[in-house]
Amino acid sequence: TNTPPPPPTPLRTTLRRIRIWTPLVLLLLIVFAIAQMVRPLPAPALKLSAAPTFTFEGGELKMPWPGEGQGAVEVEGVGSMGAYGPQKPAPIASVTKTMTAYVILRDHPLKGKQTGPEIEIDKKAADQGKAEHESTAAVEEGQTYSEKELLQLLMIPSANNVARLLARWDAGSEAAFVEKMNAAADELGMTQSTYTDPSGLLDSTVSTPKDQLKLAKAVMQYDVFREIVNLPEVNIDGIPDTIYNNNNILLKPGVGGIKTGSSTPAGGNLLWSANTVVDGKNRRILGIVMGAKDAKLLNDKLQLSIDYSYELIKRAQKDVTSAAVVRKGQVVGYVDDGLGGKTPVVATKELKAVGWPGLQVKLELADGGKAVPHTGRTGDVVGQVSIGTGAGKVSSPVALQSDLAEPGFDKKLTRVG
Repeated sequence: TNTPPPPPTPLRTTLRRIRIWTPLVLLLLIVFAIAQMVRPLPAPALKLSAAPTFTFEGGELKMPWPGEGQGAVEVEGVGSMGAYGPQKPAPIASVTKTMTAYVILRDHPLKGKQTGPEIEIDKKAADQGKAEHESTAAVEEGQTYSEKELLQLLMIPSANNVARLLARWDAGSEAAFVEKMNAAADELGMTQSTYTDPSGLLDSTVSTPKDQLKLAKAVMQYDVFREIVNLPEVNIDGIPDTIYNNNNILLKPGVGGIKTGSSTPAGGNLLWSANTVVDGKNRRILGIVMGAKDAKLLNDKLQLSIDYSYELIKRAQKDVTSAAVVRKGQVVGYVDDGLGGKTPVVATKELKAVGWPGLQVKLELADGGKAVPHTGRTGDVVGQVSIGTGAGKVSSPVALQSDLAEPGFDKKLTRVG
């Protein structure tokens, strides 16, 4: 006979449900655990734990800014030492020729002892060389000069007729060359500059101190340009007399040239470079003085800009220094495994920053372009800590202070997201 099932009770119903659902729950838990174990691990990342900034001792920097005009000074690769004046577009006179030289060297580079192609003097350049009311070079029609010699005539005696000749040689016409000058300014981020001629004779060619420092950084990368603008004098075959640079501080210690410029609308102007030695290495300082007008004669206005510049150079050379920001063996950060694990990293060498009183610099911790590993041994290099940018950037490798291991079973199992 069939025995009827016992009548249902709450207890029997609960037990039956447990027997049915328990294997399913266990199966789901096993599937979940397996999925957690095989899921890709989060990418480890370097995180900075040291103070993100460092301030140089000595209080606030006090530059001897002129009481007129406008200007700016910066240390290449480090940053701005400050600026003064309205920082608005103004005529720059023959400082314009810096852009002319930049476009020529960018499109017709000279390396080592190269002097470049021979360029013939046309009738227009020869006729303009006889002009009495602008700076020129006494070149004759039919003569030939190398590209380098013409750049010397452009930058040292500031020959307007040579600026226009180079423009025609490069672009076919002065107008086409001016278009290239403005395109170059745009590429360099010189948003407040407008070039209307290759010589700077026109007062419609305007710029600002900060824009000119952007150009200075670019053009000073050319060895031949630095060689030319640092010359206090030069002799060129075909030119009867020695040519003297009217930047009369070029023989002062660590002082380099870029370009003078003067006109009635522009006043006296000097775009300059200088060097100072920090920890045995040359550091380039760039600066400009624009709009020196506190004198009656134009030559005296130019000399004012030179004198103002030299005071700024001397202070910058004196105050630019270095300081140890990170010590060798110092913990600067950690590897974050993304699941709560943190393995400290240390600098493998002392890291010094270049700066001046009151300057605040930023520390950056990065992987150096290589993925941070999931595992590693004590001492393995996993990235770098750095300060500064460009030519002034200094870095130190960072290494694991202890072994780096993958996250354990418990962290893999309990992770979310």
